[in-house]
Amino acid sequence: MLYWRLSGFYLFFFSSVGLLMPYWSAYLDSLGFSAQEIGILMALAMATKIVSPNIWGWIADKTGRRIRLVRWGSFAAALGFFGVFFDTTYGWLLFVMIVFNFFWNAVLPQFEAITLSHLKDDSHRYSRIRLWGSVGFIVAVTLMGWALDVYGVSLLPAVLMVMLLGIWGVSLFVPECERKVHQEKSEPFFEILFNPAVIALFAGCFLIQSSHGPYYTFFTIYLTDIGYSGQLIGQLWALGVVAEIGIFLVMARIVGYLGLRRLLLLSMVVTAVRWVLIGLYPDHLGTLLFAQILHAASFGMYHSAAIQLIHQYFSGSNQGRGQALYSSLGFGAGSAFGSLYSGYIWTVYGAMYSYFFAAFLACLAFLVAWCFVKELDR
Repeated sequence: MLYWRLSGFYLFFFSSVGLLMPYWSAYLDSLGFSAQEIGILMALAMATKIVSPNIWGWIADKTGRRIRLVRWGSFAAALGFFGVFFDTTYGWLLFVMIVFNFFWNAVLPQFEAITLSHLKDDSHRYSRIRLWGSVGFIVAVTLMGWALDVYGVSLLPAVLMVMLLGIWGVSLFVPECERKVHQEKSEPFFEILFNPAVIALFAGCFLIQSSHGPYYTFFTIYLTDIGYSGQLIGQLWALGVVAEIGIFLVMARIVGYLGLRRLLLLSMVVTAVRWVLIGLYPDHLGTLLFAQILHAASFGMYHSAAIQLIHQYFSGSNQGRGQALYSSLGFGAGSAFGSLYSGYIWTVYGAMYSYFFAAFLACLAFLVAWCFVKELDR
């Protein structure tokens, strides 16, 4: 059944995210690297998203063979990551992570385009498929949190390797979507790209993902230094994604009531509030629990609204490049900048101020989106 094949890909892909995002910085910390070194390594790895999704997006739009590119990319990513088992010096890990991320970061945007193309006019059902990625994240982050206390973080690379092979394996069973390269009339790509509303949307995506820098790069280290156990840290990460699943389940309904633009703006306001709470009250478990529930908006609501707006703007043969730009400017450039500034501010001024700066970026994203982002009727 197509639903389960698409869902299975998200399950394995975001299981690997559930291992990388919360725990890879902790693994690097265990090797003796400083916060600034970790920030630089993570930033350079994420910076591959600026280039690779656009290269693969252009090839996919020209050939229409998206799933073949996904299969090759996921296999190459697993092969590249295998290098972590040979050496743990800083320079070698930097090289391995750049190679791995070059292929791994190119896979998801094309699979998003595949999923939305299979759904056709039922794109509102995207959230029901994407929620299985959240399920995978929860299982991975929870079990790894427990394993962290029992076996230590050195187990991480082996478990992650299994998940990467799972991504490739599932992709072999996903059919190619119907080719529409020559069937659907599309606006010129650069005419869409230089639309002020599109520029504002991408700017907002960059700022929101930048604001996640202290969270994605240092949240586990932050809580470990305060004294939280690995199991509790894993549960806090999982709680955020449970909330994310909740918003995915109801997103199709609330879009009809509020519209994509309003939901995007609301998610940006909630994101700013979330970072202030984490910065001010990291030792107050109740506040942390509430802040993690806000992940429903800061990622779930934001991502669902943004990706559907991108799908509105970039139609027909432009879909692959549209999703690739969303990935490269938001998750690539935004995440890279987020890792860089958070590593610097964390080292020089402390954790609290890195979260305050993150909240400022989220507020700036809201202002840009409020002034310029519009919803299209197609």
